[in-house]
Amino acid sequence: MAIPPEERLQPSGFNSSFNGGPLAFTEYVAHNRDMLVRAHAGTDDLQKIVDGNAPFELKPPPGFPPGQQKTYRRGVLLTHGLTGSPYSMRHLATFFQQNGFRVMAVLLPGHGTQPGDLLDVTWQEWAKTVAYGAYKLAEEVDEVYLAGYSIGGALSVYQSLRDSRVRGLFLFSPALKITPKAAWANLHKLYSWLIPSARWVDVKPDLDIYKYESLAKNAAAQTYALTRAVHAQLRSHHLDIPIFIVASADDVTVDTSVILKFMEHARHPLSKLVLYTTEPAKLPSGIPAEKLESVNSAVPDQKILSSAHTAVVMSPEDEYYGVVGEYSNCIHYYPDDMEKYTACLKSPASMLQGEITEKNLAIGNLRRLMYNPDFVALKASMKRFIDKL
Repeated sequence: MAIPPEERLQPSGFNSSFNGGPLAFTEYVAHNRDMLVRAHAGTDDLQKIVDGNAPFELKPPPGFPPGQQKTYRRGVLLTHGLTGSPYSMRHLATFFQQNGFRVMAVLLPGHGTQPGDLLDVTWQEWAKTVAYGAYKLAEEVDEVYLAGYSIGGALSVYQSLRDSRVRGLFLFSPALKITPKAAWANLHKLYSWLIPSARWVDVKPDLDIYKYESLAKNAAAQTYALTRAVHAQLRSHHLDIPIFIVASADDVTVDTSVILKFMEHARHPLSKLVLYTTEPAKLPSGIPAEKLESVNSAVPDQKILSSAHTAVVMSPEDEYYGVVGEYSNCIHYYPDDMEKYTACLKSPASMLQGEITEKNLAIGNLRRLMYNPDFVALKASMKRFIDKL
């Protein structure tokens, strides 16, 4: 039973602020799982929804050297993106676990429940959650690493600039800049009491059980404020730690040019950028060749036109978002072209996929790509990076 629109576009009363406090991380996970059970009570696939949206933790398998001062040598904190959930970090978590990392993944306030919970959340509550996770990780590991996707990447950079314990960053399509229009998104509060719909950038069907399809204007405004805070810190602080970045040149959600500029200023010699692009021979200037890995994101035999913001962290084998996954991202057609929206939902997985750029949309009916066909190679690149740390 899905939550009706009149309810899901209102705050649920759950997860509007950081809820970790003094809890041990295992207790934090249990507390959030209980919260998600209550938030989604009566919903179909309750267990599946709770498992995917809940924070989680993994311990490395036997055989890896222990820490010298703490239980484990290395640990990584995973932070998901805007409107998403820890589910998006599951494949990365398994990779890090298999490479000897203690893994913790947090659930950001306003997420995992229903879109209305992003109406009043602040980016400072997101930052408190990441700070908590970093603190709990540091209690158990000698070396703290942060890994973030989209706003999770921005939050990871923000924490690293304030936390000398952070030894390195893994950033996946980091939201270091979004449209300046988001700065004015909260002006709706002056009149949304008269026009409730004014609180939303988009209202969609919300068929995705691990990520909101609807987007509150406040969420966009908070993301913009977060990026401003990050850049304010970067003007007076330098990151001398190794940074591994993955980005798509075709990304329509974040500004990739700012990611490239950020990489140009990455001082550590081990820092690396994996750039997905449909023009692999056209390399960005300003980044030394040894720090850049350019990957052709067009895969014609799979009808993939390009990579996408939604794709980089997900394995093709994922049961929900992968090649034969349950979910199809067609919301770019809703509600303006319901014929294409319906056709996109019903079309086989072999239809055109890619980022929702004007160029790609002009080619034909397009499903936004939700997985990375290069994921195995990406893991190999990450392994080479880790082996040099």
